[in-house]
Amino acid sequence: MTRTLVEVAQAASTCTKCRLATTRTQVVFGVGNPDADLLFIGEAPGQNEDKQGEPFVGAAGQLLTRMLGEIGLTREQVYIANILKCRPPGNRDPQDDEIEACTPWLVEQMSFIQPCLIATLGNFATKFVLETKTGITRMRGSVYPWHGRKVIPTLHPAAVLRGGEKGRQFAEFQEDFGLIKRTLDGCKAPLPPPVSSLVGFEREEQPAVPDDQLELF
Repeated sequence: MTRTLVEVAQAASTCTKCRLATTRTQVVFGVGNPDADLLFIGEAPGQNEDKQGEPFVGAAGQLLTRMLGEIGLTREQVYIANILKCRPPGNRDPQDDEIEACTPWLVEQMSFIQPCLIATLGNFATKFVLETKTGITRMRGSVYPWHGRKVIPTLHPAAVLRGGEKGRQFAEFQEDFGLIKRTLDGCKAPLPPPVSSLVGFEREEQPAVPDDQLELF
């Protein structure tokens, strides 16, 4: 019997599949519209998210909310999730076995939500979803086909905050959200097979681009 997204979240809340279960405050499953056309995927919860149980609630989350507002959307209209559902200690990089343990939760989320557009937030999420070694500074600003859907990589809002509103990253972040809006406006309800895995699907090959710029998250 197929379970609901709420039931999936409840099951994830008691997950003990990796070591992060022993250090987390709580599982940060995801938040937003379960029927959203737009899904944001980040890397992992931070300290504020671990405390509040919701992704992107600190300063980075406030910037994300602001950018959504600039393209006429609210957090309630999209869905926001991370690859890892538990905070790594000290906000260290996720380890391979943690990613492997947590990926089924993300796959199940995506199979319920069925977004037509995915925005990856930062270097880690972009490399993971698009299975690329090319960094975010090269990947951003473009639309990539993925499992019958579209992916737009953009900078992690925490990285954008470091440069301030007058920095280059802030302008690029705004440009990416403009691209998100234009792509979403032209996005039709997809009819591809449900997402059942993040690997092993055929997709259009992207030209390899050497990454000689600073990678941000």
